[in-house]
Amino acid sequence: MSRRHRVVVIGGGFGGLHVVRGLRKAPVDITLVDRRNYHLFQPLLYQVATGGLSPANIAGPMRSILRRQQNVTVLLEELLDFDPTNKEIVTNEGRIEYDTLVVAAGVTHSYFGHDEWESIAPGLKTIDDATAIRGRILSAFEQAEAERDPELRKQHLTFVIVGAGPTGVELAGALAELSRHSLKHDFRNINPSDARIIVVDAAPGVLTTYPEELSSKACGFLKRLGVEVHTSAMVTDLQPGQVTLKKDDTTEVIKAATVLWAAGVQSTPLAAKLAKATGAQTDRAGRLHVEPNLSLSGHENIFVIGDMANCTGPDDKPLPGVAPVAIQQGDYVAKLIQRRLEGKNLPPFAYHNRGNMATVGRAAAIAEIGRFRFAGFVAWLLWLFVHLMQIVQFQNRLLVLIQWSWRYFTHSRPARLITVEAGRRQASHDAEV
Repeated sequence: MSRRHRVVVIGGGFGGLHVVRGLRKAPVDITLVDRRNYHLFQPLLYQVATGGLSPANIAGPMRSILRRQQNVTVLLEELLDFDPTNKEIVTNEGRIEYDTLVVAAGVTHSYFGHDEWESIAPGLKTIDDATAIRGRILSAFEQAEAERDPELRKQHLTFVIVGAGPTGVELAGALAELSRHSLKHDFRNINPSDARIIVVDAAPGVLTTYPEELSSKACGFLKRLGVEVHTSAMVTDLQPGQVTLKKDDTTEVIKAATVLWAAGVQSTPLAAKLAKATGAQTDRAGRLHVEPNLSLSGHENIFVIGDMANCTGPDDKPLPGVAPVAIQQGDYVAKLIQRRLEGKNLPPFAYHNRGNMATVGRAAAIAEIGRFRFAGFVAWLLWLFVHLMQIVQFQNRLLVLIQWSWRYFTHSRPARLITVEAGRRQASHDAEV
C-alpha cells in the first residue's frame, strides 16, 4: 500500500486553518504545527484589550475546531528550523517529514530599528498582548485614583497610541468609550472621562489606505469621541512616562504613562530562517517574496501565505496583511495541492477584494465595498455582520453577539479584569514614571 501525501502546515491562523479545512476530503495526511493550542480571531483583539470581550470569546481550541477532520493531526510544538534538502522541519520535539510544506506563521511588531521601545509601548498581536494591554489601561485609572499630585494624575490619564491604521483607530475609539461611558461611575477621586487619548501617525491622515473622504470621516468620528489626532507627526523617542514627537521643525514632549504601539509589523524570525534555508528573497519587513502560485522560487513544494508572504496584487504592490487575503490564499493552496495530486494545475493566485472596513467606535465605521462607500451607522452594521460571520466557532459567534448587544444598550464592558502579571508589569512601569 502506497504512502499518502504528507502536508505539514505551520500556523493555525486564518491562512493555515483554511489550508487544513480545504484539504478535509483530500487523500492526504496533514500535520498542523502551532505553539498555541487555539485559533485566534485577531481582528477583535482590541476589544479584549479594552475589556469588551474575554479571550475565550475570540479564540477556539484547535483540536475542537478540527475534531471531525480525520486526516489531520495537531501538534503543540515550536518550530525551530527548516531542512528543505531532506524535506523536514525541526521542532522542539524532533523532526517532521513533509511532501508539501505550508508556512503561515504571521508577523510581529516592528519598531523601525528601536526594539528597546517594546517594553514601553507594547503592540497587539496575541491574547497575551491583549490581556497585558488591558492590565496597563485599567491600572492607569487605578493609579490615577490613588494619586494626589494633579500633574502625575494627569499623566496617568494620558494615553498615546502610535499608529493610525485600523488597529490604532479601533483601539482609540474603544478606549474613548471605555473612559467616557463604561468607567463613568466607577471611581470617586477621578473623572475617567478626563482621560486624554492621543493618536499619532507620521502619515498625513488616519486610515490612509482608504479613499480620502472616508479617511476624513474616520478622523471626524475620532474627534467626536474626544480623541486627539496628531498626523504628520513622527515619534523620535520613547522613555518611560513620555513620548517625543517631531512635526515639521517642532518637537513636542507628551507626558503619558501608557503608550500603545500600532505603527508597523515585521515577519517573525521564522521568515529569516526559511529564507536562509531556501535562498528566498525578503523585503524590508522580512516578508518572503513568493511566486504567482504562492510557492518559493526553486521550491515548488513550499508555500508561504498570509502576512509572511510578499504577494503582489494587480497594482504591483504587496497585498495587505488582512484576514481576507490569508483566507483566500489558504483556500487557493489547498485547491492547488489537490489539483497537483490529480496531475493538474491552477492559474496564478488572484486576490478578490470584496471590500474594506474599519470601526471607529460605537455606531461609527467606514466601509468601501466595490464602488460603494459607507460611513457611520450603516457601515458599522456591515462591520458587525462581516466580523461576526468570520468567527470560526458558532458558540463564539453567539457569545460575541450577546456581548455586543448588551454593550450597545448599557455601555458595559464586563471583562475589565487586571490579571496579576499585567498588574505587576504596570506597577513596575509606573514606578519608573
